[in-house]
Amino acid sequence: MLCRIGQIEVWRILEINAPFLTPEELYPTAGPDVREIIQAHVPNQLCPATGRLILPIQGFLLKTGTHTILVDSCVGNDKTVPGNANWNKRSDNRFMASLTAAGVSPEDIDYVLCTHLHIDHVGWNTRLEDGRWVPTFPNARYVMPAADDEAFRPGATNSYCESVLPVIETGQAELVAPGHMLGDNVTLMPTPGHTPGHVSIHLKSGTAQAVITGDALHSTVQCWQPDWLFKFDMDGGMAAASRRQLLEEASESGRIVLGSHFTLPSIGRVKVQGDAFRWEEGQ
Repeated sequence: MLCRIGQIEVWRILEINAPFLTPEELYPTAGPDVREIIQAHVPNQLCPATGRLILPIQGFLLKTGTHTILVDSCVGNDKTVPGNANWNKRSDNRFMASLTAAGVSPEDIDYVLCTHLHIDHVGWNTRLEDGRWVPTFPNARYVMPAADDEAFRPGATNSYCESVLPVIETGQAELVAPGHMLGDNVTLMPTPGHTPGHVSIHLKSGTAQAVITGDALHSTVQCWQPDWLFKFDMDGGMAAASRRQLLEEASESGRIVLGSHFTLPSIGRVKVQGDAFRWEEGQ
């Protein structure tokens, strides 16, 4: 178990932890010192062999006492990702082994929450069975941002057709608006910009609180540099505004922050520092 938020158990479901792209590629507006700034604040994120940023691809399993919830389902196996050899047509058991280690099977998942519909957050929504994509979690409701479905459906990418549309066609999808709640413990917080409907996940149990960032941030360096734009933000200005709001609320409330792509262990708290913030690792 990664941590406990009040009575909520939080388990890390890790699929990949490997170099992705260079800092210059990922943060195109950061300027010529981007590498030095990252090295100063998050030295373990720079791979010495490749010079690329190490980004974990992970989901979080929540056991609330009433529901078993998976937040984001990573890349998945057999998926068509021609632009990324490490993600294309994977055949790996790490994701499923992490579920098993958490004491659950695919049949035990009640809800799959997708913070947004990018490929590395929806992949295990489905699995390939006899040449067909079928829901990996047969008893789950799949909760997805309606604004993302509206944005991604017309383009019908490989990711959408393989990992999203099959779940909609089986009737297991719930396309929801920000603010949607699952019981009293889990709320979808609006953090648009990375995608139109992007949400972060707010957890509350008793007086304890936490937030799962999704892709509102991709590195703890963005605490110190919240205005750095990320290569794959669809609306950079809106993403920066959402990021600042998330950081401000986390700092004011003292809530734990779980970063979907933060360097492992991906857990800590945010404190105000000047006109930005700083990251303090740990619970």
